[in-house]
Amino acid sequence: MTTTPPTTPPPLRTERLDFTPYRPEDEDHFVALLRNEVVCRWMGQDQVPEPDLRTLYKAIFTDVYPQRLFDAWGIWHEGAYIGHAECKKTGNVDGHELIAALLPEYWGKGFGTEVVHGLMRHAADNLGLKEVYGMVGAENEASLALCRRLNARHVRDVVGEDGTVTKMILIPLTDTA
Repeated sequence: MTTTPPTTPPPLRTERLDFTPYRPEDEDHFVALLRNEVVCRWMGQDQVPEPDLRTLYKAIFTDVYPQRLFDAWGIWHEGAYIGHAECKKTGNVDGHELIAALLPEYWGKGFGTEVVHGLMRHAADNLGLKEVYGMVGAENEASLALCRRLNARHVRDVVGEDGTVTKMILIPLTDTA
């Protein structure tokens, strides 16, 4: 008997966080996160107009999940939405990229580290990957410090049209604890 693989990524759990595949009712949380000016700055992206974000959110259900394009979750702490996480193939190199964004009120509390560790475990255990990539703004000292703790290796700098520098890093998945 053949079973059809699920169209959503598996739910994940860390010590304090739940990684939950998005549901239609999570749309306003997603939009608010990605409309936050500070979040966009540290993600190295311009603010996207709200209607475009809503279209992007709907694509999670019409394209991303049904076609298994990549894994994306809402991140929850004690029932509150605190951010977004992805693990997907990157167009920058031959490999997978981890993406995480948290609401600013949850910064500096270890949640970013916990999200990245959860994504690393997923990449190693569920996808069988040996390494993953990340893109970190050159001025994002907190994320760069996390990369150093993960024994990440700097691959190259990517310079945007506006002159901003993003560091491409490679994270080995030998220890996903």
